[in-house]
Amino acid sequence: MSPVPPPSSTRRLALYTLVVCVLAVAAAVVSFVQGSFLGVVWVLLAGLSSNMTWYYVKREKVRRAAGADVSR
Repeated sequence: MSPVPPPSSTRRLALYTLVVCVLAVAAAVVSFVQGSFLGVVWVLLAGLSSNMTWYYVKREKVRRAAGADVSR
């Protein structure tokens, strides 16, 4: 039996949004280094995806806590 629980859809969404956030930050850096102000759009996308990541992580914690309370 694996010590890591199988990924739920919420955990998967949190991981996807984290990947989008990292890629958006990298794109923003590249854009600013090239002298393009399009990097501002990438920074905004990074902020949005960062907030989404935190939302899904907290949602999963609440779901697990509710599940633990029910099983007791």
